[in-house]
Amino acid sequence: MSWSTEIQEAAARDVELERLELELLLEAIHRRYGFDFREYAPASLKRRIWRRVRAEGLTSVSGLQERVLHDPDAMERLLLDLSINVTSMFRDPTFFRAFREKVVPHLRTYPFARVWNPGCSTGEETYSLAILLDEEALAERIRIYATDINDAVLVRARAGVFPLEKMQEYTQNYIRAGGTHAFSEYYVAAYDGAQFQRSLADKVVFAQHNLVSDGSFNEFHAVVCRNVMIYFDRALQDKVHELFYDSLAMFGILVLGHKESIRFTRFADRYEELDADEKIYRKVA
Repeated sequence: MSWSTEIQEAAARDVELERLELELLLEAIHRRYGFDFREYAPASLKRRIWRRVRAEGLTSVSGLQERVLHDPDAMERLLLDLSINVTSMFRDPTFFRAFREKVVPHLRTYPFARVWNPGCSTGEETYSLAILLDEEALAERIRIYATDINDAVLVRARAGVFPLEKMQEYTQNYIRAGGTHAFSEYYVAAYDGAQFQRSLADKVVFAQHNLVSDGSFNEFHAVVCRNVMIYFDRALQDKVHELFYDSLAMFGILVLGHKESIRFTRFADRYEELDADEKIYRKVA
């Protein structure tokens, strides 16, 4: 056997060992804590797990497994890494313009409507939706349900405090999104934070919900879930699409992220496309 062949075989064994360690870690998390990450996209998951391995001062995924099994605080830190927390207020302003033009008129047809914002993270998108609906005079007629797998980020979302240094960026997003007021009217600066009006949070139900393992919990007139399913594999995406379909009222609106789609799912022919660019669909069957 040549030297290069031995190196290749050793590398293959290392890859297989790492795969086994990752599978055992995810199985242990599921059985110990009830969080199921086993069908998340492998590449993104592996990067996040190794980031936590290094942050904990460990050298292997097996070492991380031992720690999280015996230390709930370590599991909480890992959960923060595995949760999807990349967000900002009025992110993708063209989407919020489209929401005003194509979703708001639909919501006006109901005396009372429910909007679900799964994967809400620390709440930036949720507060953006609350501001938009307030400006459209719908705040009293619509309840937003904001859910996430991670209770730690929900605590931050409920507080409605965001970094003051982000307000300039958020203000620009708000203006481009078609905001009709001065953005500064919605928050009060305090030290290095911006506290948003409590009246915005009062119209929101924040709750823990796991898209992987939890079922439908209400009937909704719109589901806004952007840039969450890009981290799931195809089987899990199909499962979540079924959950959204079951949760939507007839003619309810489904909103996905720019890199997501209902194409090639078994629900594709049950929606009509309202905005191809902004991935806004209406349930019709």
